[in-house]
Amino acid sequence: MNVSYNFREELCIDHTPGAGAIVIFGASGDLTKRKLLPAIFSLFKRGLLSPKVAVVGVARTAMTHEEFRQEVQTSILGTQEPTAEEAAFIERFSYVAGQYTEASTYVALRDELERVAEAHCTGGNALFYLAMPPELFEPIVRELHGAQLLEEVGSWSRVIIEKPFGHDLESAIALDAALKQYITEEQTYRIDHYLGKETVQNILMLRFANAIFEPLWNRKYIERVEITVAEELGVEKRAGYYDGAGALRDMVQNHMIQVLSLIAMEPPASFNADDYRDEIAKLISSIRGLHRQNLSDISVRGQYVESTTEDRPAVEYRKEENVPPTSMTETYVALKLFIDNWRWRDVPFYLRTGKRLPKKSSEIAITFKPIPHSIFKPFHAKDFNQNVLVLRMQPNEGMGLSLEVKSPGSKLSVNTLEMNFSYSDSMALSDIPDAYERLILDGLLGDQTLFVRNDAVEKSWRLFKPLLEAWARNDEETPLCFYPAFSEGPTEAEELLEGGSWRWREI
Repeated sequence: MNVSYNFREELCIDHTPGAGAIVIFGASGDLTKRKLLPAIFSLFKRGLLSPKVAVVGVARTAMTHEEFRQEVQTSILGTQEPTAEEAAFIERFSYVAGQYTEASTYVALRDELERVAEAHCTGGNALFYLAMPPELFEPIVRELHGAQLLEEVGSWSRVIIEKPFGHDLESAIALDAALKQYITEEQTYRIDHYLGKETVQNILMLRFANAIFEPLWNRKYIERVEITVAEELGVEKRAGYYDGAGALRDMVQNHMIQVLSLIAMEPPASFNADDYRDEIAKLISSIRGLHRQNLSDISVRGQYVESTTEDRPAVEYRKEENVPPTSMTETYVALKLFIDNWRWRDVPFYLRTGKRLPKKSSEIAITFKPIPHSIFKPFHAKDFNQNVLVLRMQPNEGMGLSLEVKSPGSKLSVNTLEMNFSYSDSMALSDIPDAYERLILDGLLGDQTLFVRNDAVEKSWRLFKPLLEAWARNDEETPLCFYPAFSEGPTEAEELLEGGSWRWREI
């Protein structure tokens, strides 16, 4: 269908950060090359970086400034030669080699930041991005503090850390306490790249900028909410990390619980970091405690086995490289959660995520209640499909709404109209910014709205603690189920949906 999208310049808020240095720890790593460098380059191409922004890479690999710049050029341009403007931008990159736990590395970094401040007028401001394993967060922040690189006297210093924010409740509390010895919560930016996705951000705009949705956004009109994050790939080269984490820690405890919070939160007083994140924390606190429920009624954990489809071969999880042959790690999780507040009481929120599912797909489906009565005889109320609002996060970001309409003709007949909007179909939105672009930009601006606050991290770990402990014990109440690679997941997951009376949406 045709969709008219009117971009109104007068309602566009576009901020450009001022001076500052972006310091990337793990500059020679995969995340930096695949995501961070392209995101920074894209911000430059969009005109969203000040000419007073420079980038300093830090890693153990011995490299000169020029060798690092060549790696940067390859990451962002491939074999293409840079334009004069692009070449000038790449000259703003420099490099410091050293061990992350040695003080000498930070002395060299301090000297480089002083040189950068003079050469590029960064003003002594620094955004430190720790693209590192979590066990290095505290040592790096400690050394930054020892080198007096976190002091904010006439300048600012901020630290971005990647998930996981702990392995469980106790380690998350310990990590936060360790970091707080050296930096404040206002300096701490816990990044969840899902919150930078356009469709995820659009949840709030959809709810709170359109009068047609918010009056219906409650238990009176909504029957259920279904959140799916499906991956077609297996563990690939992440088995070393993944087998110690599993799907619940890797996806649900962070990404999916944040998405659920956006869907279900109360309207914040304003869209600033404190008001917005207050409501996120309140919402997570309102999720019915798992310790009060029978875990077998609300959860299913699964692990993929060999594919049964000849044209899509795949080995079982336990035969993947670096996976123990007796691993009990879940590659699939399905949950039924309830929110005990006035708005959502008794509305089920279904979450599922897994690897080796039919295809890559992330969406939120909000199913409205059926009509109470049909005036169109002989059609009964049950003959009409329920309205479903779908928000697609990937791979084709957009949204859809299903409506019941009369089919053309003299007869009284009903049909379902699917109204779909895709960002990629709109000329104004064909070039969708990557999530890391938005979050790095916000880090430079000092806007913590889309970063995770410490209380939300702790509340989320506390929520899932009973389930993690039960799975660690391999309780009979929560057995590990199995599903063929590229199937829809374990058949046991169907029982979560009102004992099988409903069905999961097809992936």
